[in-house]
Amino acid sequence: MKTVKLFCAVTLLMGVTAAVLGQQPAEDEQQQPTRDQIRTAVQGICPVTGRKLGTHGDVVKVKIGEEEIFLCCKGCTSGKIAKEHWATIHANFAKAQGICPVMKKALPTSAKWTIVKGQIVYVCCPPCIKKIEADPDTYLQKVDELYRASLSAAQKSQ
Repeated sequence: MKTVKLFCAVTLLMGVTAAVLGQQPAEDEQQQPTRDQIRTAVQGICPVTGRKLGTHGDVVKVKIGEEEIFLCCKGCTSGKIAKEHWATIHANFAKAQGICPVMKKALPTSAKWTIVKGQIVYVCCPPCIKKIEADPDTYLQKVDELYRASLSAAQKSQ
């Protein structure tokens, strides 16, 4: 529920920001949040504090290893990642993705994964990683669609 509220707030914020700037947001911007906004909603919490993203300050995008992730505020950039929050974040991404973007099969409990352009992508088996590496943009778009569907389903179940 918290993730869905963040998603709705981000979508609303896009329209408000455009209005403040005297611009009319494009129709697809009103309906389609950016990849970072979607990932922020799916991630849900800060890996340092465990707080809900967006409730403590402006969300900050950082790179940890090859992975891009979000912190709840600039102050957390000097903090230490908590293992339990890191595990929760990855569980959130895996749950929201739900299926392998290549084979369209449910992810196994011990799903394999790869980092593609900073984003973690879960797969059902190692050969799918090679397919994703061959066409990363297509598969990242599929993962975004899975995230959107998950967020939408969560919103409808409230």
